[in-house]
Amino acid sequence: MLKLVTIIGARPQIIKAAALSRAIKNNFSSQLQEIIVHTGQHYDANMSQVFFDELGIPAPNYNLNVGSGNHGKQTAIMLAGIEEVLVKEQPNAIVLYGDTNSTLAGAIAASKIHVPVVHIEAGLRSYSKAMPEEVNRIMCDHVSTFLFSPTKTGFDNLVKEGFNKNAVAPFTADNPKIYHCGDVMYDNSLYFSSVSESKTNILEKLKLKKNKFILATIHRNNNTDEPLRLNSLFKSLQDISVKHNLEVVLPLHPRTAKLIETNLDKDLYAKIKTNTKFKITEPASFLEMVALEKNCKLVMTDSGGVQKEAFYFEKPCVILRPETEWVELVECGAAIVTDADESRIKDAFEKLNSKTDLKFPKLYGDGKAAEFICNELVHHL
Repeated sequence: MLKLVTIIGARPQIIKAAALSRAIKNNFSSQLQEIIVHTGQHYDANMSQVFFDELGIPAPNYNLNVGSGNHGKQTAIMLAGIEEVLVKEQPNAIVLYGDTNSTLAGAIAASKIHVPVVHIEAGLRSYSKAMPEEVNRIMCDHVSTFLFSPTKTGFDNLVKEGFNKNAVAPFTADNPKIYHCGDVMYDNSLYFSSVSESKTNILEKLKLKKNKFILATIHRNNNTDEPLRLNSLFKSLQDISVKHNLEVVLPLHPRTAKLIETNLDKDLYAKIKTNTKFKITEPASFLEMVALEKNCKLVMTDSGGVQKEAFYFEKPCVILRPETEWVELVECGAAIVTDADESRIKDAFEKLNSKTDLKFPKLYGDGKAAEFICNELVHHL
């Protein structure tokens, strides 16, 4: 029996882990044992615990209860805690997702004591090292033994960085194996799409009609912490709502909630509060987000995960960041990068809102990425 230690800490990782946990439970329970470590990077109950309950993820075996904090302090505490778990559990590998501080801490802790690193969502690049996530994902990739990229672009990025696409076993950190395997989030979206219809009433609760509202999310610190950017984003949403008589649904991330009253122009905030079509809500659960994504007209987001989920449900997306690691969304015309630029946001909305021939090619696999990953680990660990 092979033992995996899975590190999760932020909301997207909890969701991604559901796909692998489900594959292990259904198809690999006699070959793989999973130990789940929750760093506590996202500690808000609506952002974390609800996902375990809702998605049927096994309860964490360990919770480091790190909470929020500056990058260095948060990463250091996680690094120490993860190392203790690895020394105690002696796993065959550590499984890391994406690009958060939890990912970075897990990669450093494991590589220092020679535990093989499995990186799911490897090879993604925004080519902006001003983003903490870019640094995290690059550093994780370059100490990993097994790198599973959800896209051909990600796979090609790894090849450009010197990874050998023809590596042969045995695989190590010095002889890593890279894969284009599809996206575990696509696995989840297919699986939970029908589940969301019976297990959430978010549309009825918010009195929303199919294809009659914009779904927006804003949470990145360069958007929330900089008043000029935050005001540009909120003014764009307000103006589009008024001009097109469209409802805007904004599930409010805890970071945004803390800063909205201090960083948002008072007059603009007053207008938004009196706009009955601008619905600022509590953080949405995963199934609620699936329901909102399936039924909205268009998505406007600074979240990497939500960009993809919009694509899975064939919804156009305005990307409220200066760049995206999911370049294929832009290349096929389903998404437009606008940064926090008011005129670009409005232009992108008009363009996507008027297009009737948007294409959503199958870029993210066949919905069985988690099974593929498990099978490769069973054969090569």
